[in-house]
Amino acid sequence: MQLTPSMQNFILHWGEMGSKWGVNRSVAQIHALLHIAPDPMTADEICETLNLARSNVSNGIKELQSWKLVQSSRKLGDRRDHFTSIRDMFDLVDMVIKQRREREFAPTIVALEAVMNEADQDNTPPKVRERMGEMLRVMKMFDDWYLDFSCLPRSVHMAVLKLGSKLARFIPGGRSAD
Repeated sequence: MQLTPSMQNFILHWGEMGSKWGVNRSVAQIHALLHIAPDPMTADEICETLNLARSNVSNGIKELQSWKLVQSSRKLGDRRDHFTSIRDMFDLVDMVIKQRREREFAPTIVALEAVMNEADQDNTPPKVRERMGEMLRVMKMFDDWYLDFSCLPRSVHMAVLKLGSKLARFIPGGRSAD
């Protein structure tokens, strides 16, 4: 695949953003390439296009598959895997949020629950327990909201997103009407 300057800049920027989000730069670049590629790509094509080592691409694809952001498929007469990213942007964002919740947010809630149980048994000062308890309550509140909201159909998600920007104008401290 021949990259235009804008395609190169998109891939480079996605790589930079990935590193700020805690994702390896080359993994983010592989994802960006697969996201904009019109057709599924083999690992060799990814290597050639991005000028990355085969091992780097293999590891990157495995990581993207573990995040459920990339799928592989086969073609008749071709033993190689062909990779694509989730095409729909809404589905892509949804999957990232789900994976972040499972990998980061939910385990933190479990850890905080264990810490609170431990704090009930030891000599943790009341003000410290209160702060830790507040953190747990707020995190659970956000998690419960997310779990309830994520079950709603996409049409409701879109309506809430569209409404949100309008609603902010009527809430004290929200964005004012331009």
